[in-house]
Amino acid sequence: MEYEVKLEIFEGPLDLLLHLIYKNEVDIFDIPITTITDQYLAYLDMMKALNISVAGDFLVMASTLIHIKSKMLLPGLNEGDDEEDPRDEITRPLLEYMRLKEMAEELSEREILGQDVFTRQESSWHQDEIDAEGPRLDVNLFQLIDAFRRIMEQNQPGADLTFKYQKWSVKEKSQVIIAFLKQKGEILFDEIFGEDRTVSEFIVTFLALLELVHIGLVRIFQPSYNSAIHVVAHFDENETTGDL
Repeated sequence: MEYEVKLEIFEGPLDLLLHLIYKNEVDIFDIPITTITDQYLAYLDMMKALNISVAGDFLVMASTLIHIKSKMLLPGLNEGDDEEDPRDEITRPLLEYMRLKEMAEELSEREILGQDVFTRQESSWHQDEIDAEGPRLDVNLFQLIDAFRRIMEQNQPGADLTFKYQKWSVKEKSQVIIAFLKQKGEILFDEIFGEDRTVSEFIVTFLALLELVHIGLVRIFQPSYNSAIHVVAHFDENETTGDL
């Protein structure tokens, strides 16, 4: 039986484009469309290789990027000053999306009406330690894919990333991760793959981590951008995980 991670729990195509823009350190008003398109398609191939279901809007954006790339290759694009830059088709929605994200972050930081009136629920067994260490940066799906690719290059250089059925199941690997977190509360992303030996086992472990993020049993942070990724328990110490 094939296993798929539902991508809608994470980010969308605009998040992937922003990730590529930040990663390549390019100007959003002067996007190197060929580079960004090639990298975008490479991420889609990576997600498919990992058996992650790709939502339709990712494919629509892929078609848009390819179309813009083809228009940029046409001669005479810059001959007329009044001619619209084909890249505006993605620049405008990216700018709007960035504004919406900024507004959402600003609203999330405001005090919630009544939060000081009602008593708060008890925090999970590890939450106090998380809060004591100060704010951390959330890690998105594409940063996880980058980190996973680095691990694969280190441990399985030149390996073909193809999902194949093996004796390890996502449920079993999820329980292994939960066991690690019950012992330590927090582990590094790399530690999750410490016992893996084959390509398929690495992939199943990665899918198990995505599933645990999906159901809210773990949270993933970075102390700072480009630093090591941390996986943190987000469940009660006595919480049952038998339904995984």
